[in-house]
Amino acid sequence: MSRPRVLQVGFLTERFSSSLSAHYDVQPLWRQQDPDAFLLRHGGEFEALVTAARHGCPQALLERLPNVKAICSFGVGFDSIAVDHAHERGIQVSNTPDVLNQCVADLAIGLIIDTARRSVEADRFTRAGKWLQGNFPLGRRVSGKNLGIVGLGGIGKEVARRSSGFDMPVRYHNRHPVADCLYQYEGDLLELARWADFLVLCCPGGAATHHLISAEVLKALGPDGILINLARGSVVDEQALVAALGGGSLKAAGLDVYADEPRVPEALFELPNVVLLPHIGSATEETRLQMEELVLANLHEFFARGRVLTGV
Repeated sequence: MSRPRVLQVGFLTERFSSSLSAHYDVQPLWRQQDPDAFLLRHGGEFEALVTAARHGCPQALLERLPNVKAICSFGVGFDSIAVDHAHERGIQVSNTPDVLNQCVADLAIGLIIDTARRSVEADRFTRAGKWLQGNFPLGRRVSGKNLGIVGLGGIGKEVARRSSGFDMPVRYHNRHPVADCLYQYEGDLLELARWADFLVLCCPGGAATHHLISAEVLKALGPDGILINLARGSVVDEQALVAALGGGSLKAAGLDVYADEPRVPEALFELPNVVLLPHIGSATEETRLQMEELVLANLHEFFARGRVLTGV
């Protein structure tokens, strides 16, 4: 009996590739010398597609796959996938929500502490032998400060829950208020930024949130404010952010995501008041394994019962 044919857009891990190949006839698109020619010959043979948030699945690729009925993606974000086009064709799309909430929220708290207490900068100071010349400059207290969250989904809620250990008042901004929520809703993003000491971004990417954090929002956050971005790089106007950090109109920023990953604006490299991470929000051994397992579970459920488990 032949196994279902699955197209894999980009490499994840050897462990995942081995598990996937054990159940399906998998064709890795990134290994094809001429992907366009390969899809022209074989595009109609695939019933499902496996991808990741960083690899995506644009409409142009879907149009070469006339018989695909499911897209199973590794990652919570789906702004790089042509979801609307897929749904118009009756294609199911799944992601890996919830299993990464804990680790991303942990990192948010880490970035809050790093940027306020200047931990990374202090490490460089110590390694350079500068402590022999005098004490490191003072940082900012974290406990008791106002925490604004943009996007109170699964990750945002976990960030808010962790902040209780620091006695931080929490307010949030969403498109709509969250039902039965313990935290105060702020419908005006500018007002949230004016109130917040830390503004943490946990919202989805895509056209609806493109440059949501504009120069005006950064100005409202102010010279004592700190921006933390674990959402998508496209949510922040990076040119405005560089100007605010360099000009002193924003205290600091902790960034795990960028508009054109893995390319980071070089202007940020020269600024001491920004912590730059290489998109590691979910990058722990435990969480990445759970994400891989959920991609496989979505595929198995689709081929067994015709429905993915965590549909977008």
